[in-house]
Amino acid sequence: MELKYSERLKLIHGSCLAETHADGAKPSTDLEDYDALNAAYYLASFITFNAISGAGRQPKDELAENFDMLSVYQAYALLTFAFLTTPLGQEDVTVDYQAAQITIAKTLFDGVPDEQLIEIINAGLNKVKLISDADIEHWNEFRENLDKLTVSFVIAGTDDESPHTKEEIIPLFGQLLSQLCEAFDQV
Repeated sequence: MELKYSERLKLIHGSCLAETHADGAKPSTDLEDYDALNAAYYLASFITFNAISGAGRQPKDELAENFDMLSVYQAYALLTFAFLTTPLGQEDVTVDYQAAQITIAKTLFDGVPDEQLIEIINAGLNKVKLISDADIEHWNEFRENLDKLTVSFVIAGTDDESPHTKEEIIPLFGQLLSQLCEAFDQV
């Protein structure tokens, strides 16, 4: 039986939850217990956390020493979220990107004061707009690579016949984040 895209998101969400439960609790295996948009919020944050770790970045240090880099992480997570949710339009699922910005920022930057969180959200959105609107080859290539990688991640996590596992794909997110960080370090 072919899974709908929303079901794939729910399935990989449950799978990633199972891997990250430190207390050994087992999340539900019933797809009806999950929501596709909540899955996308979680997965965008999950991917971004893994990318930050894979890139060897230290957000706590950057909070004090390179605050603008946090908005790069926010932009990365928002782009990932956009690529995760775009196919949901074919299933008539409406995405609230404004709510997504806030939910993702609160997840990524838990404990950051609201004033700084607002600054991160606004700067992250400006970076997303820059990346999305740019017609420069390296930005086109970055968007295409992140889109392909995101789709590969969903397929790898939900299709037994995938040529790769999601564990093989996750480190590639760190490489893309490193490229994005370098691009904004040079600005």
